Amino acid sequence: MKVISISNQKGGVGKTTTAVNLATALAAVDKKVVLIDLDPQGNCTTSFSIDKHTKLENSYGLMLGLTEVQNTIKKTIIPNLSIIPSTVNLSAVEIELFQKPRREFQLRDAISTLNDIYDYVFIDCPPGFGITTLNALTASDKILIPMQCEFFALEGLAQLLLTVKKVQRTFNKNLSIIGILLTMFDRRNILSKMVENDLREHFNDLVFDTKIPRNVKISEAPSHGKPVIIYDCKCQGAKSYIDLAKEFLNRI
Repeated sequence: MKVISISNQKGGVGKTTTAVNLATALAAVDKKVVLIDLDPQGNCTTSFSIDKHTKLENSYGLMLGLTEVQNTIKKTIIPNLSIIPSTVNLSAVEIELFQKPRREFQLRDAISTLNDIYDYVFIDCPPGFGITTLNALTASDKILIPMQCEFFALEGLAQLLLTVKKVQRTFNKNLSIIGILLTMFDRRNILSKMVENDLREHFNDLVFDTKIPRNVKISEAPSHGKPVIIYDCKCQGAKSYIDLAKEFLNRI
């Protein structure tokens, strides 16, 4: 089982969209996948029309050790794809974990029993960097970094790379970056091309060849409770996420 965090300290860069559609694409080729929604906003959860539970059978209860991981897993409309839903209560985890022993390892310990059941675990991380994201990175084998094609995103990337190095030194020496994914790419926009060129110059093969374009179908799909690959498999956004899945499998 490979555990992949989809993370960026900046919000609005396509983390949830990437988590939902990459997981769906892999499930479509018979990989057994579970998504963990660690964002209190729960957008990953609502992308599959799943209610945000207020009890403990969710990522909040899992992070605090109040329930077993098997109790939190819910099936989605996609065969082979399950989800551990989020709840707004996750906002309190930063405080509630503060005095717990091994607080950085709560998630890793909780999901260790899934090893023989799933091929991939994807963790949709919240923006910012706190104990929740630290738990995700400590539990992960790889980190996938979605990045919007704009100048401020480059600054955010620099901060994230420093964070990854700190996690590698302190909590998880095996953590590595599987790739940087350009999202909301507009080939008509000179800035998008400039950001891409800078990234490829500095990070070379670490940047995925696949780019996710700006696409209205990607924005529409969550309101219908479906990944864009299911909502409109022929649109450019869906095709790009299918290409990403192929590239992901080659890299992993």
